[in-house]
Amino acid sequence: MQGRRVRRRSVPRGWGGVTGMAAACVLTATATLVPLSLGAAGPEDFGQPTGQGVVTASPVKADTCKDPEASLQPSSAGGPTIDRIKKAGRLVVGVDQNSYRWGYRDPASGTLEGFDIDLVRAIAKNILGDPDKVTYRAIPTNQRIEALQNDKVDIVVRTMTINCARISQVAFSTAYFQAGQQVLAPKDSTITGYNDTLRGKRVCTATGSTAYDALKQKSFGAIFADTPTEQRTVPNQLDCLVRIQLGLVDAVVTDNALAAGQAAQDPAVALKGEPFTTEYYGVATKLGHDDLVRRINQVLVDYRRGGADSPWMQAYNEWLAADMKGISGPPPPKYR
Repeated sequence: MQGRRVRRRSVPRGWGGVTGMAAACVLTATATLVPLSLGAAGPEDFGQPTGQGVVTASPVKADTCKDPEASLQPSSAGGPTIDRIKKAGRLVVGVDQNSYRWGYRDPASGTLEGFDIDLVRAIAKNILGDPDKVTYRAIPTNQRIEALQNDKVDIVVRTMTINCARISQVAFSTAYFQAGQQVLAPKDSTITGYNDTLRGKRVCTATGSTAYDALKQKSFGAIFADTPTEQRTVPNQLDCLVRIQLGLVDAVVTDNALAAGQAAQDPAVALKGEPFTTEYYGVATKLGHDDLVRRINQVLVDYRRGGADSPWMQAYNEWLAADMKGISGPPPPKYR
């Protein structure tokens, strides 16, 4: 990939790697990360404000949704949202800094790394001509939509599943990765997958995740809801791995893409069974920012182009191939 960085790779393992990665918060000179605190901070706390874009698109109703992955046609044209980002001089992006392989802070270099971060850099380079003109904002799973709706970020690139419920709240690009829900548990656990072996087991999920929704529909007797004395839903997926390590839960249900990264961090846990859903990740934007959606879709056209030598495959080989083997390419785009 032209312009890709040469990285010094380090592999956080076990307790030390998890806690070190979760605690790290280093600011770089060109690409900065600031925590998101919705409702508590004013515009001055977030640098250049993203502005109050006028919503012109009609949200898709979840009850009439048939193909949520279908997005707007790609375009390299400008528009009001693109112009505002160019005037600000930075792309403000909601990301994860705790998902190994996807969006995490490398403890050796102090920089944000991962598959999602490479895509962010490609979008920034296309719009602003510089992959480093990015302000990263660490966003918990359950604040991704609110951050977009409240103009705290321009886009969210954070392993975010496209589904019918969400497309009534935010707009998505075409899908850039296919994943599925799966169970993560200690290797010596009697849990074998998303089945009756979960009965009576304490299961951790991220608040606002599709994993929690799946358990609400069918739990197999798993104990996954919070109680006044026990917390089983957490702001970030990495917290679930820590809770397994502390013996506070017996398993995690999450996207297999994230679970594979957690298994790579801690050799004492493993993916159990097979994925039981099919889900697609997309870049999320605020409803009505159609010019930005179309531009991102054009970036993704270029990102997929080139077969085995495409930027997408280069990112996959660097970040994901070791833990998610056998993927031959990105999901094909769908347009409406």
